[in-house]
Amino acid sequence: MALSAGTRRTVACLLVGLGALLIVAALLIPTYTVGKLAKTPLDLEITTIATNQPGEESLVLDSKSLTAPEGAAKIDSNVPLVSQRFLTVEEPSDATEMTVQAGQTLRRIDKQGDTGLLTATIDRVTIDRKTGEPVDKNPNGSIAVTVNKELQPVADPVQHTGLQYRFPIGTEAKTYPYFDLNARKTFDINYVGEAEINSMKVYHFQQTIPATNLNDVVPAPTNKLTFPAAKWGVPGEGDITMSRWYTNTRDVWVEPETGTVIKGGEQLHLFYARSGDKPEVTALKSHIVFDENTIESQIAVAKENIDKLSLYGRIMPIVLGVLGVIALIVGVFLGVRGGGSTPAPARSGGPLSQRPGGTAPAAGGSRRVDNDPPTEQINITKP
Repeated sequence: MALSAGTRRTVACLLVGLGALLIVAALLIPTYTVGKLAKTPLDLEITTIATNQPGEESLVLDSKSLTAPEGAAKIDSNVPLVSQRFLTVEEPSDATEMTVQAGQTLRRIDKQGDTGLLTATIDRVTIDRKTGEPVDKNPNGSIAVTVNKELQPVADPVQHTGLQYRFPIGTEAKTYPYFDLNARKTFDINYVGEAEINSMKVYHFQQTIPATNLNDVVPAPTNKLTFPAAKWGVPGEGDITMSRWYTNTRDVWVEPETGTVIKGGEQLHLFYARSGDKPEVTALKSHIVFDENTIESQIAVAKENIDKLSLYGRIMPIVLGVLGVIALIVGVFLGVRGGGSTPAPARSGGPLSQRPGGTAPAAGGSRRVDNDPPTEQINITKP
């Protein structure tokens, strides 16, 4: 059934309005929603596990050998190591900033209980939820490596700079500043190249930490020791004081769309020496890398975020934009047609328009067909 002119105009207005609304939504969704997705969620909980690489050197100083009455320092080889980090979000956190807390332990699993614990730290830092970089406050974080008599962590205020636990959405193939927890300083982490991990494209970054005197970082008792040369196992007589030094080569593989760290590895080397350029007694040397379960878990997180970014950043805007254009075109078309005039149909029995050469109907109501010859009038008047 055909629509009346008034109805067509109403439908046209509705379609034009709907089309404009859909087009506006298509333009705003990527800006608003993707901006929301670009923020680190406040319910973040991530556990990562890294282990030493099979077949590679893994050395650990037996600390008891340093205090033993006899014998030189003993270095254990082929030590199985596990590094575990549990990351959560703590207060203060709000719409723009969040406080991240990461508890991390490094343990040798060939010994039980506390005897196997090598290092333990609690790191807190307040970061921008979009960029992942620490906020511009002083201090913006703290690091705890010791406990008090009540076994509560003793946190030292530490100013953090650079990335640490996540990369920005839309990670670029460039150099970024990256904070090192042990040195408590920021060093460049350089883009190495593109790689693939379990069919996922990633960017590989690498950071080199130069030899750092840990006693200068934290003047803890274990970071500067004095023992006889024989105990250190080095040539010489008398007591020798050595500092604990730290170097590291850090590798990070990042999914660039979401900034998710898919894989991480560290080539740790801690040693005692009188100068950083000449290691004398190894404290720890090992190459630890995320295990396969951690890698798969991080890939799952990245894929979920990629799907969300694709849905709200591309698919929905395209669909809404196409529907909006279609509704707009149909609405304009109906509006143009609805605004024109429609000629009224001829009524039955109405007067016939004269054609050239034609005549009006006869008085009796019958009409002459144009093709009939005219009637001849005969004069019958008698003379």
